[in-house]
Amino acid sequence: MPDEQEFISVINQHQKIIHKVCAVYMDTPTDREDLFQEITLQAWKSFATFRGEAQFSTWLYRVALNTAITFFRKEKKQPQIFNTEIFPELTEQRNTDEEQLAAMYKAIGELSNIDKALVMLYIEDYSYQEIGDMMGISPNNVAVKMIRIKTKLKDAAKKYYQF
Repeated sequence: MPDEQEFISVINQHQKIIHKVCAVYMDTPTDREDLFQEITLQAWKSFATFRGEAQFSTWLYRVALNTAITFFRKEKKQPQIFNTEIFPELTEQRNTDEEQLAAMYKAIGELSNIDKALVMLYIEDYSYQEIGDMMGISPNNVAVKMIRIKTKLKDAAKKYYQF
């Protein structure tokens, strides 16, 4: 039986991970709260299997992403995330921040759930090795996927935003 106090402690230390995943996959506060609870529940159910071979944060990201993808499919919600680091061109002050945000949401909305997870981890400055460990793919596969994702996002953003 896992130690409840230990679980609460590590979840409190790493709850930002869960909040980030919830923000990526859900667009309303209620949906984010529901997903947060579902991720926490799944983490508790899986906590006894955490062997410490990876960092707890890596393990939690994996649980959170798998839960979010399953939850998203079940609920059929529209996930959204935003970060201009992927599009340096969007940081130019040609249009308003709201227009940039809308373009980013629409472009990312066209990605698959897996690609959205990769983008989120990339934005969080995880290395390709760490992303690969969390997603269960090789670092080279992450690199190839990120090149393709960036191209997709830039092409999609052009439909929604004038550079």
